[in-house]
Amino acid sequence: MKIKQPQPFTFEEGERAVLLLHGFTGHSADVRMLGRFLQKHGYTSHAPIYAGHGKELEALIEARPEDWWADVKQALNHLRELGYEKIAIAGLSLGGVLGLKLAYSEPVKGLVTMCAPVFFDNEEQLTKGFEFKARQYKQLEGKPKENIDQEVKELLGESEEMFKQLGGLINEVHDDIDQIYTPTFVVQAEQDEMINTESANYIYEQVETNQKDIKWYKNSGHVITMDKEKEQLHEDILEFLESLDWS
Repeated sequence: MKIKQPQPFTFEEGERAVLLLHGFTGHSADVRMLGRFLQKHGYTSHAPIYAGHGKELEALIEARPEDWWADVKQALNHLRELGYEKIAIAGLSLGGVLGLKLAYSEPVKGLVTMCAPVFFDNEEQLTKGFEFKARQYKQLEGKPKENIDQEVKELLGESEEMFKQLGGLINEVHDDIDQIYTPTFVVQAEQDEMINTESANYIYEQVETNQKDIKWYKNSGHVITMDKEKEQLHEDILEFLESLDWS
């Protein structure tokens, strides 16, 4: 079975733009509903897909955090090349980590982190999520179970270096969050089974901006953008964006 590959998107509307960043093993669908919601309320949005994401997991283990970082910088430049100068960031999970790095590296109007890990103590959970996505993709391809079992086993054995470097990225960002002076809204799902939820408190406490807020969503899991409270999340992000100084 041929699987349709997801694509980046750009929803153009107003002069204010939001860079939407997806999670690890995810792709632009993670943030598509949020993008459409923001478009209805006058915001342009753009969501890239990082190297190795949105396709078979064999591609992901060949990618490295520096590739994802380059993709995110290119996505920011894409918005600038389209003429947008007023840009905020909203990132889910790994996208939140990359968003934090972007916020202390580039001038942006605001930052939303959603279930973003800043402690690399979840390699077991990440590995399980990676294995689940690998099996899911191979099932969609129509492969028999014995082939899937063997291929996933090989994948896990070959993924160690990628996970090691992912941990290096998370630790690097953890140490530099106090360089962030841009307004920040920290979002965390209480039912998050993937990361150490203390990450949210750490981000909130460490960012140096005076304009910051944190909100916990009691009925949501890790991919909060597609969970039970997504409509409330949309409204809260819009309220945060409306509070920013876009001048």
